[in-house]
Amino acid sequence: MTVDLAPQGVTRTGGGAGVRGAARVEARADGRGGIAFPVLDGEGPLALRRTRSTGSAAHITLVGAMSGPLGGDHLTVDAVVREGAALHIGSAAATLALPGQSGDSARYDVRLTVEDGAELRWLPEQLISVRGSDLRVTTRADLAPEACLVLREEQVLGRVAEAQGRLTSRLTVYRAGSPLLDQELSCGPGALAGWDGPAVLAGNRAVGQLVVVRPEFAKDMPEPEPLGEWAALTALAGPAVLVTAVAPDALRVRRVLDEALSRLGR
Repeated sequence: MTVDLAPQGVTRTGGGAGVRGAARVEARADGRGGIAFPVLDGEGPLALRRTRSTGSAAHITLVGAMSGPLGGDHLTVDAVVREGAALHIGSAAATLALPGQSGDSARYDVRLTVEDGAELRWLPEQLISVRGSDLRVTTRADLAPEACLVLREEQVLGRVAEAQGRLTSRLTVYRAGSPLLDQELSCGPGALAGWDGPAVLAGNRAVGQLVVVRPEFAKDMPEPEPLGEWAALTALAGPAVLVTAVAPDALRVRRVLDEALSRLGR
């Protein structure tokens, strides 16, 4: 039997069905220029910590309280930003998708809801697909017509000098109930042929997406353009843009996404 370090009351043992964990946060304007959190809790491998911030936005850091996700795990993050609130959510470290003893796949589901006049910045660290792992990630953002969103996702295929695991990542963004973006990337062992070819990753080991939704883009939409060697900016069917980057390593993906966000206005 193997046992990983885990928060009190949670034990991971060999042969089990995996760990279930959820983190939930709700942010509201408190009427005094600050942000209140009627909901802020995490269970299992996920913990939420309020961290120091400047300006009117509140900052939350997602902390992994144990290793994972491992095969068989199912983790969920649910964030709601109410009207007039501004919230930034990041993570303390990269997430490692690891193989489990059962051979089952793991799931990581993220649900983001942003109301009118509210802003959410979802900026976690990279997800690393370790050899032998099998993870499906789904991220869905539901936005009101006057909501603002900055969303960054980055995936790395394997650690240094290591083959990748199986990774399927689906990202959907809805505004006023209508789809702005719905895309899926599947790579690694068992994925459809061509994922590593010139039309997708072209042999690169790191990929990232940056979605920026702002009501003011309805009148002043950034022009589609290539962003250097590694990335391109695409206008979406709404007040939103998508920046997609592929590169040999995570450092270059992060650099180009940070530069794109700076150009779009932080």
